[in-house]
Amino acid sequence: MADWIEPPAKAPAFSLKATDGTTVKLSELKGKIVVLYFYPKDDTPGCTKEACAFRDRISEIRDLGAIVLGVSPDDAASHKKFTDKFKLNFPLLVDEGHKLAEKYGAWREKNMYGKVSMGIQRSTFLIDAGGAVAKVWKKVSVDGHDQQVIDAIQTLVDA
Repeated sequence: MADWIEPPAKAPAFSLKATDGTTVKLSELKGKIVVLYFYPKDDTPGCTKEACAFRDRISEIRDLGAIVLGVSPDDAASHKKFTDKFKLNFPLLVDEGHKLAEKYGAWREKNMYGKVSMGIQRSTFLIDAGGAVAKVWKKVSVDGHDQQVIDAIQTLVDA
């Protein structure tokens, strides 16, 4: 279990398959602000609420020059089903084997009802246009998170 990546560290590089079959590479996103959010599982209540909140605010996020990327250990077929069911308008990245989650520190020990297991800790990383981590939200509470992210993007844009 790796430590959390903290600002102003350089964001760990990645190259992962997206919902549409393309490969998304962080190195190709230089110059853009990236909202990289890790979530436990496709089509579960909290994950659906979080994805739909980003979906509903995507035009505001894009207007600020940012993109949203969701990451979970689910496979491409699961991501596609989730995307189609909820009309998600941003890519979901396949992190089977949770290697990217480990690099960012989002793969954590979890304790639910006394049962200890390893899994994704719902978290969001705001990566600035230069590729550095500008802000981290650990143990994200879904309600209002979309607004917190937009406010942080706005702060980056205004800086």
